Amino acid sequence: MSLPAVATAVAASTSLSSVSPRRSSPASRVPAPHLRFLHGRLLSSSSSSSLSPLAPVSAAAPSPTAAGEAASRKKLIIFDAEEELAASLAEHTAELSAKFAAERGAFTVVLSGGSLVKALRKLAEPPYLEAVDWSRWHVFWVDERVVPKDHADSNYKLASDEFLSKVPIPAGQVYAINDALSAEGAAEDYETRLKQLVKDGVIGMSPLTGFPKFDLMLMGMGPDGHVASLFPGHPVVHENQKWVTFVKDSPKPPPERITFTLPVINSSAYISFVVTGAGKAGAVHKALSEERNTSDLLPVEMVSLQDGELTWFTDKPAVSMLSRI
Repeated sequence: MSLPAVATAVAASTSLSSVSPRRSSPASRVPAPHLRFLHGRLLSSSSSSSLSPLAPVSAAAPSPTAAGEAASRKKLIIFDAEEELAASLAEHTAELSAKFAAERGAFTVVLSGGSLVKALRKLAEPPYLEAVDWSRWHVFWVDERVVPKDHADSNYKLASDEFLSKVPIPAGQVYAINDALSAEGAAEDYETRLKQLVKDGVIGMSPLTGFPKFDLMLMGMGPDGHVASLFPGHPVVHENQKWVTFVKDSPKPPPERITFTLPVINSSAYISFVVTGAGKAGAVHKALSEERNTSDLLPVEMVSLQDGELTWFTDKPAVSMLSRI
């Protein structure tokens, strides 16, 4: 399989490839040295293109780096329609599922809440419903609200209702928080369970960071640039020892949550950011524009993979503030 978009190659750590699946837009470039924007179109079995198709994720080679250095790759894909985004996200996720199932015998997937879950719906439809080896999936949450699992605010409930109940992932491989505990207790318990799964060989460890290395994190972003339950200006953004921490005063209700820390997020093999809508345009601009104020970084700007690939799945409204897209 190949991601249904076009680009010349996987971007190196110093560049950001952007693919817009539009049928007639010409190639263009942004003069900034670290940004390369390619405008392409969606590929289908009946389409042809004058541009080279993006190599399958499982075959994508990291860019050459100096000895001991990590390779971090970024891509930006802009979709005309949400349906196209969902189809592309499903194919990308299925590719990674096959890759890690073959390499490791397991596929560790981390979910967030919000609109991200709806974007996964194509995975619960043919051909993926039958083709994906769901027995290899192990599902986690990058953050969770400390509420009962059947509560309307629960990320677990959202994922269960919209996605997990529709695919045959073994129940014992879906790791929800212990909702009987306090926020602090739930965070400690979740971290303990993750450490056991590392010992069991289900979750890998990053030799570069010493933190767990999840195969794929599927994440959204808030209009304020928050990711997981890491909000701008909150002290937990700077937690660099724990794997999982807790929040009791979230600026967005409900107030009590647990969340993966940035070192864990940044140790991932792959991250897919699903960010759409004009309401996110300001944060997207700040995260992806050439100009960056390092003294006032949003949490999303702090997501920087040590050795992996980060792909932005976006639409035109979300990137409307970026120059020459």
